[in-house]
Amino acid sequence: MTTTTTTTTARDVCLVFADVSGSTQLYEKLGDAGALAAVERCIGAMTRATQLNKGRVVKTIGDEVMAVFDSAAQGMQAASEMQQRIDELPPPAPGVKLAIRAGFHFGSALLDNNDVFGDTVNTAARMAGLAKAGQIITTAETVATLPELLRQSCREIDALAVKGKAENIHVCEVIWQEGAELTMMSTRMAPAAPMDIRIRLRHGADELILGPARPLVTLGRDAACDVVIRDPRASRTHAKIERRRDKFVLVDMSSNGTFVTFQGEAEVALKREETTLRGSGHVAFGHSSNSTENVELLQFAIEG
Repeated sequence: MTTTTTTTTARDVCLVFADVSGSTQLYEKLGDAGALAAVERCIGAMTRATQLNKGRVVKTIGDEVMAVFDSAAQGMQAASEMQQRIDELPPPAPGVKLAIRAGFHFGSALLDNNDVFGDTVNTAARMAGLAKAGQIITTAETVATLPELLRQSCREIDALAVKGKAENIHVCEVIWQEGAELTMMSTRMAPAAPMDIRIRLRHGADELILGPARPLVTLGRDAACDVVIRDPRASRTHAKIERRRDKFVLVDMSSNGTFVTFQGEAEVALKREETTLRGSGHVAFGHSSNSTENVELLQFAIEG
């Protein structure tokens, strides 16, 4: 009988997540075989960038790469090289441009055989989730650990609410390309978000208040959601409302769309889009609030 020994160690590492942006559209435009080949080229380019910067690919999941490095500098340089390599790839078809989004974070993590676990992994993944196509996002905490020369290529863009974090995280963009359009709001540190802004949500007899202590709420048919929607036209994970500095943003993640009505205005339909909530109004899930008499609604009102 063979006994397998597992060794878990805790140390500071840099986790990088990068995935192919718009891969769903690639499959629609190129077909299964063409899209798969394009994604594999991107995965290969990201893997080479990892190896050249003394990192290790922990795993690939579909169109995403998770890589680990000993330092934040190595992680940042690898993420930048990933972007450069993808940017240089030839288009797989006329009018189709390959792009990735990337995020990284440096901190303590648990290394167990070939895998990595812990809050640093979760934070790095959330940074990648905040990035847009062609963008690299990290935390100000990570930037503070970089050499001065690399810090000059980082600009803070906002202080955002991140799921699982009690306080807003200062988020930075890595400027990896000369002449790139900057999405930063300011070259200086973003001001602290007002602490008294909150939003009151009512769903049937239930009421929730989002603010500094609770910056995120999930909405959908899944029982694990913060607000469970019973309408069968709603998706299991339908939407979320998150606090971003002094604003609350509704993000649609559904199949049938989210329908928002601001008090005194016409209804707005969101399809894989987001909108900033203001004033007061209501939200319908999967269909217009005007389509049935007994529609299930989420009422909202900004306070403070």
